[in-house]
Amino acid sequence: MSILFSPYKIGSLELPNRLVRSATAERMADTDGRPLPPLKDLYAELARGGVGLIITGHMYVHPSGKVHEEMTGIYNDDLLPDLAQLANTVHHENGRIVVQINHGGMHSSDETVDETFAPSPVGEPYVSRPAREVTPQEIENIIQAYADAARRVQETGFDGVQIHAAHGYLIGQFLSPLINRRNDEWGGEITKRMRFLKEISRAIREQVGYDYPVLIKLGMMDGIEGGLLPDESLQVVAALEDMGIDGLEISGGLNGDRVKNIKKGIRSEDDEAYFLPLAQEARKVTQLPILLVGGMRSRSVMDRILADGHADFVSMCRPLISEPDLPNRLRLSLQDKSRCMSSNNCWPENLGEGIACKCPHEKLVDKGKT
Repeated sequence: MSILFSPYKIGSLELPNRLVRSATAERMADTDGRPLPPLKDLYAELARGGVGLIITGHMYVHPSGKVHEEMTGIYNDDLLPDLAQLANTVHHENGRIVVQINHGGMHSSDETVDETFAPSPVGEPYVSRPAREVTPQEIENIIQAYADAARRVQETGFDGVQIHAAHGYLIGQFLSPLINRRNDEWGGEITKRMRFLKEISRAIREQVGYDYPVLIKLGMMDGIEGGLLPDESLQVVAALEDMGIDGLEISGGLNGDRVKNIKKGIRSEDDEAYFLPLAQEARKVTQLPILLVGGMRSRSVMDRILADGHADFVSMCRPLISEPDLPNRLRLSLQDKSRCMSSNNCWPENLGEGIACKCPHEKLVDKGKT
């Protein structure tokens, strides 16, 4: 049997294979962040499609951190019954699902919050509108908001929680020397800049205990001059196990028009696994299970990465938007790679649409241009 379809564990969570649906902003919630029926249908389809683990799109832990319209919320106990339906739907299909929790910080949009904040004041070209410096009391409040969100994840029956510390959102902003220029206990060298993450992890463990799976998605580089570099992020990686983290998903790059964390135009195996060098370095300093995202398309590439021990799981985003049943198709040898064209045509143009593949696959097939 291929290693891709062998079982493995993240903490106490047993998974049937190594394929993970990486968190994707589905944009299928109402104005209060309450998930709508299409989101439940999407998760059911992914579970039936054979993926070993679903990581939900990021859910905001506090109203001040709502990144965009139609973002799912986990900031209030009133949302618990609707969130529980999502977990129950996946479990009914014998799937596993983890919730990604997040605060947008300076990247919360003007459609969703009146003002934004960051570790230090930030303006153009990194954000579309100025972000003020977050206060010490607000920092403490947000740490508690993460912990309360994790408790809600556990209470609603999900299989684990993932802390979003990538792509330039609030935790990533604290880690970044470009954005975090504070001179108090929350800023300075990397050991101080990671304090925010440490305190969030500690507060989460106090809420959920030490057997409940807690993962992290870590951006190991900002990809911009003056930003976080891999050498510093490796110190964060080395500290994760002591923080009580059970699994590490590796990513990189900031959100927005200036720097992209998603690459377009993946056409060959050489274009795939573009964050692999980061995973290879991370493996040297941690024994945690590593989930690797970034342009995974071909089964041969996935098998090789796992067999070489660079990662323990393969995470995918766009391929599973295009083909939710891709894991089953790979397992049954019905195809050996995703049909995903890496054109970023997944994202909705209007409210109410939600994510969906809009690439012209059928037209290309008809013309013999597969």
